[in-house]
Amino acid sequence: MLNKVLSSLSIIAPCLWFSASSLAAEPAIPYINASVNIDGKMDETVWQQAKLIAIDNVTWPYENTQSPVTTSVRVFENGQSLFLAFDAKDPDPAQIRAFFRDRDRSWNDDLVGIKIDSFNNGRSAYQFFINPLGVQQDSIENVLSDSEDSSWNGIWDSAGQINDTGYVVEVEIPLRVLNFDDSQDTKTMAMEFLRFYPRSERLRISSMQIAHENQCWVCQMPAFTGFSGTKQNSNLAVIPAMVVSHQQTRDIDGSTIPDWEDDTNYEPGLDVKWAITPDTTLNATLNPDFSQVEADNGQLSVNNSFSLFFPEKRAFFLDNADYFSSHINLLHTRNIAAPDYGAKLTGSKQGHTYAAFVTNDEFTNVMVPGNLGSSVVSLEQKSENAALRYRYDANETLSVGALTTTRQSEDYKNQLLSLDGKYEPTANDTFKAQILTSKTDYDPAMVKELCDDETLENCEIDESVLRTQLEDDNQGLGYMLDYRHNQKHWKAFASYRNYDAALRADMGFLSQVDFNKFITGFEYRWYGDEQTWWNRTRWYTDWDISHNENGELLEKEIQSNIAISGPLQSTIDFGVDHRKRAGLRHDESSLAIDGNTDLFSENTQWIYLESKPAPGVFSGLTLRTGNRVDLANNRMADERYIRPLLDFYLGQHFEVRLRHTYQKLTADGMEVFTANLSDIRFTYQFNINSYLRLAFIKTDIRRNQANYIDDVDSQYKRLSTQLLYAYKLNPQTVFFAGYSDNGYQDDDLSKISKDNKTFFAKFSYAWLL
Repeated sequence: MLNKVLSSLSIIAPCLWFSASSLAAEPAIPYINASVNIDGKMDETVWQQAKLIAIDNVTWPYENTQSPVTTSVRVFENGQSLFLAFDAKDPDPAQIRAFFRDRDRSWNDDLVGIKIDSFNNGRSAYQFFINPLGVQQDSIENVLSDSEDSSWNGIWDSAGQINDTGYVVEVEIPLRVLNFDDSQDTKTMAMEFLRFYPRSERLRISSMQIAHENQCWVCQMPAFTGFSGTKQNSNLAVIPAMVVSHQQTRDIDGSTIPDWEDDTNYEPGLDVKWAITPDTTLNATLNPDFSQVEADNGQLSVNNSFSLFFPEKRAFFLDNADYFSSHINLLHTRNIAAPDYGAKLTGSKQGHTYAAFVTNDEFTNVMVPGNLGSSVVSLEQKSENAALRYRYDANETLSVGALTTTRQSEDYKNQLLSLDGKYEPTANDTFKAQILTSKTDYDPAMVKELCDDETLENCEIDESVLRTQLEDDNQGLGYMLDYRHNQKHWKAFASYRNYDAALRADMGFLSQVDFNKFITGFEYRWYGDEQTWWNRTRWYTDWDISHNENGELLEKEIQSNIAISGPLQSTIDFGVDHRKRAGLRHDESSLAIDGNTDLFSENTQWIYLESKPAPGVFSGLTLRTGNRVDLANNRMADERYIRPLLDFYLGQHFEVRLRHTYQKLTADGMEVFTANLSDIRFTYQFNINSYLRLAFIKTDIRRNQANYIDDVDSQYKRLSTQLLYAYKLNPQTVFFAGYSDNGYQDDDLSKISKDNKTFFAKFSYAWLL
């Protein structure tokens, strides 16, 4: 009988633990009517009155073991700001990993910080981390989408100093940075205080214990009360900006090199952020500068039929971007290229979260998805864009939401409506569901663009052209179901997605339609200890199968890999993939798969190695070999893929970042293509506010024309360079000045010839009123 009781208790223990934690007495953050000078010295007497919290529990890679180093934090609030002072002891301060870097780039350093679930609902958390020199990292952890967004930037203050016993970091987080429920006099926020201690292992040291079988770590954060005297007098930010650019362009046609055409632009802009209440924010912008200041990471697109993904980096869209998130990426704002205006309202109160925005765009960029590939169409006509999101958190276990988007120009329109939900009946089980429907009217000009200005009758038909023919059936439907069960040592999951042929999400990143996909998988984890040379080992496997809506097989795949983490912060991850997939259509004017494609079998072996062997050094290497479909020629080919990565610091200020990708395809005993992509960046970080960066991105693709069905260039090279100086007083008060150029070479050119040169400067200043 006793054994049965103990067995039952072991099953419901996580739920009992969760309930007990929520019923426990909530500690309070003391209110002190004082302020401190943020200088990393912790010499003010007010710190002796602050709440003292120990950070002494290792939660990763081990589960709740004693910390090898002593760390504490003192905390108080004064009604306008939250103040923290971390005292991080170190037995050998010479081993502290701390470098001057740009914001959000010190994740491999020694760090201290805090996570704040300001609504205490287990749905998201602000993250604020600081290295020993005061360099800031901040992000939003979104539990619903299982993601972290480090592109979010708040305005807060920090300073750090290394001393003989370790280091001290002082922090001031203005409460205006946080969104929280203002309906209660005394606020309740969940918090976790952290230290990251990277040596041979990277230890995550916490102020709390974490049950690893509960996949929601934010849900386990203890609640703190306080902030009853909270005031947000400074709730308006006005950010004027000026962008000056001088651009020289020329259209190189064959061997003819025309003269440069010059264009100088002066673009004033204005951003306004008004925290109407602590839980409701209005953002507005006029003639905003949405230019890309820093170059995107280079990506190879050779032998890839789907569009590449680039992350959002622009402040207007990033602020409270997590309020729009759902299980499927239905809002990818990089689709909006150059708006004249924008307005956004976001808020959350007593379980109700809402968000809306509207912008125009000087262009209309639309992804046309299919089941074997996707294309992007760009029209030089203005478009109107809007999105509306609502989510209701019924309790700690259930959330439901809705999202609608619309995008339209002259003769084009896409409307989407989605409903989603997430249910966690226990700490170990998660159910997700989402259903979406759309209606799309394509502009005939899009077909003309896809057909290279030819009429549809004279066009060389392919899948992207066929997917625009939605006159008779322009309404689409899609849905996804997902379940996962997580224990300390293992995880099992299954999901199903079904997107019909007419489904479109043109405001999001939906690159594949006309398919249904079932996937199921399993993961097992082993935990090491101080006596083993490794600290974690993970075995993962999954199986999936995809068909189009007519039931024709698109792809069937099984993959498995083993990852081992060990000394020198190293990881060895190796695996095998076996996939059957449909090749190109023999008759492009038909969307049929059976009888119109060949079914190929791909077998791939790969290994990924990573290590951080010394302060300021990161190395990685990806190796892949096997056979792969040659998409340009619809046959099997042998592939070799190598991608080394190396980052290292020379002193505390100078960083070298090296990336290279090599890919070679061989078929019928002859080379098909050899592609090389190099991304090299040198950065001198003068201090935490300013840096100078030089970047080179070079693509070099060589093709064996004798081994191609269609005519192709035997060579294609592109070189992009950028020199950038940046000074950032805070994320909104910035100065940029730089130069960039681009050039290319093909069979008609004897060398790389530049077709674009740009000199630019940007200044913006944040007035906090």
